[in-house]
Amino acid sequence: MSVAVKAVLLDLDGTLLDTVLDLHAAACGMLADLGRPPVAIEDIRAYVGRGIPNLVKRVLAGKLEAADDPTPPPEAALASFKKHYAHCNGRAAKPFPGVMDGLAALKAKGFPLGVITNKAQAFTLPLLERTGLAPFMSVTVSGDQLPRPKPDPMPLVWACGRLNVSPADTLMVGDSVHDFKAGRAAGCKVFLVPYGYNEGQDVQGLAADAIVASIVEAAALIQKQ
Repeated sequence: MSVAVKAVLLDLDGTLLDTVLDLHAAACGMLADLGRPPVAIEDIRAYVGRGIPNLVKRVLAGKLEAADDPTPPPEAALASFKKHYAHCNGRAAKPFPGVMDGLAALKAKGFPLGVITNKAQAFTLPLLERTGLAPFMSVTVSGDQLPRPKPDPMPLVWACGRLNVSPADTLMVGDSVHDFKAGRAAGCKVFLVPYGYNEGQDVQGLAADAIVASIVEAAALIQKQ
């Protein structure tokens, strides 16, 4: 279905960028520092989505449910992961197929664009620069920038305020249930891509406004309000 909106917000990891190789390298570096064996890439792909502290907890525990424990990860493990990730952030990350053309099409239609991510700001901004996405974005909201990250709607509502648009006139494009919940709670329209990091939950089962194969397809379905 086509939608008419005034602005488009997009998730970063799993929607715009495939960052799993960088995150895997950082996780394995952390585990080596702790004297533990490496983790599989596919496990990292499943663990991504709720910020670095939760990723670290999942890697250490070897299960998704570790992110539901409110206890913070060990400081030494978190510091090690951040050290390694600062070194490899953006080295292997690359846009998914159709992302650059899709963003160019959205800009050509006159949409202000923004990134909403649970990644820490210290890693978000360099990553956007290194992968060539920064020039497209009018606003960026990182996971540690506001009191509550996705799936809370706060980052989306705040970004809409910065863009001077109503959430009801905004589209959120993401790859997971967290993006879906945040978008719906904010009052945005929601498109989901099926190729990203969905923590084991198929987005096809979510009542999004559309499931799109790429950002190019998303751009084709969006009209300026």
